[in-house]
Amino acid sequence: MTLVKNNRSLVLLGLLIGLIFAELDETVVSTAMPTIIRELHGLSLYGWVAGVYMLAVTLFMPILGKLADLYGRKRVYLSCMGLFILGSIVSGIAPSMAVLLLGRGIQGIGAGGLMPIALVIIGDAYPLEQRAKIQSLIGPMMILPQLLGPTVGGYLVGHVNWHWVFLINIPVGLLAAVVLSIGMRESRGTESKKIDWAGAVTLVLALLSLLLAPVLIDNQGLSWSSPIIIGLLVLSGLLIALLVRIESRVKEPIIPLHLFRNRNIVVLSLIVFILMLGVMGGTSAFPFFAQNVMGLTPTAAGYLMMAFMAGAVPSSIVNGFLITKVPYRSLFIVCFTLPIVGFFLLSRIGIDTTVLYVVVTFFILGLGLGALFGGDNLIVQESVDKEHSGVALGTVQLFQSLGATIGLSVFGSLLARHISDGVSVLADQLPAGTASHIATGGIPQGLNPELLVKVQTVFAGAFQNIFTISLGFVIAAFFICWFLKKEVLAKKEPESAAPAAEPALEARP
Repeated sequence: MTLVKNNRSLVLLGLLIGLIFAELDETVVSTAMPTIIRELHGLSLYGWVAGVYMLAVTLFMPILGKLADLYGRKRVYLSCMGLFILGSIVSGIAPSMAVLLLGRGIQGIGAGGLMPIALVIIGDAYPLEQRAKIQSLIGPMMILPQLLGPTVGGYLVGHVNWHWVFLINIPVGLLAAVVLSIGMRESRGTESKKIDWAGAVTLVLALLSLLLAPVLIDNQGLSWSSPIIIGLLVLSGLLIALLVRIESRVKEPIIPLHLFRNRNIVVLSLIVFILMLGVMGGTSAFPFFAQNVMGLTPTAAGYLMMAFMAGAVPSSIVNGFLITKVPYRSLFIVCFTLPIVGFFLLSRIGIDTTVLYVVVTFFILGLGLGALFGGDNLIVQESVDKEHSGVALGTVQLFQSLGATIGLSVFGSLLARHISDGVSVLADQLPAGTASHIATGGIPQGLNPELLVKVQTVFAGAFQNIFTISLGFVIAAFFICWFLKKEVLAKKEPESAAPAAEPALEARP
């Protein structure tokens, strides 16, 4: 499969429109959820709206990447956009929570293919150095949805109605699809391809069993020691073992096992999994600290974390220029010293922590983790043969999504337990019935100053604990970086002049 006579500008424009609005959808929907829940009378299913979407994205990400390798990037990408639009229609006209959840699931399946396949299309359309610069900007551009989402969601809910939170995706998605269709031409081989249905079904069931555990913990109040959760984890392990057996015997496996003999793929999968587990788990709850201990408003607490992006954007751009000139292992090693510093500082926060201290700390974190914005995906693409780039990217992003999902649940449970244990000794001093809800609902109003300080100290101690755990994860990621190959990403030779299997990597002596 090759791309011919492409209008690169139109291809890139179509991809960016689709990606930005797919990301925007998440923040817009979260802003509108209180209104949607009230009108559809679905408070008991509140957490499942995000849970179903997340499950669908993660379950189908590697499968869609593989289908793009088999049947063409353009065809599968447009199919994903079509599913995203269909899910938006179903969600937008939903008369009940059940239909809304169905729509969000369909949206999630489509969204699961948009990012990895978009990166593969960019990889096919642009030479390495241009691609490095483009991909270094795509990650930072995803800040736009985070900034615009609350405003757009609030406007649609307040001035139109919540249905348009979803229906607005229809014209935008169609525009993205039309622009890409005009700009992109793709020739496909006539060889018959066979889908590994047994592997696909087993993979979906294995991931579903694994990911249902944190979703049930978050939404049904179960614990990690619950028999149901243990049973799901054991079932997931058995299904993964079955998947390995299936994939070792089929001609076109959904996830080729040879990917796990590729050093860079294994190392990068471990890095993104560990980082998402520790970083997302540790930092996602920080607005809760900012509101309850620092006394900030929810809006101010949310925007406080934009300091992370202020560091990540320039770091990503600089790394995009350097990654084709110096060994990427060296870049990662240098950059990943900064998250260690950042989480060490976060592990020292207390009731007297200032806004400036937090801004500087998150800026340092952003500078360090900016290396991942496009850098990891670029290395993955250049570490495998072109015909496997879709499934390789989907697989690494699968590990990233798994780390984030599990981290959010595990760290949320740890934080709630630490706070609950801490306030239990103050229960007789707190208003009746509030002690059991402080861990999730925040510090109640009207406490006397002395008692307020005690409760805030409990919160600070709980956050110190989880940031110390996060520090351990980023230290582990730093050491894993040393196992990356010491190579410089180099330009690929024209296909006519070089064998297809020749790696596009240049060893640094």
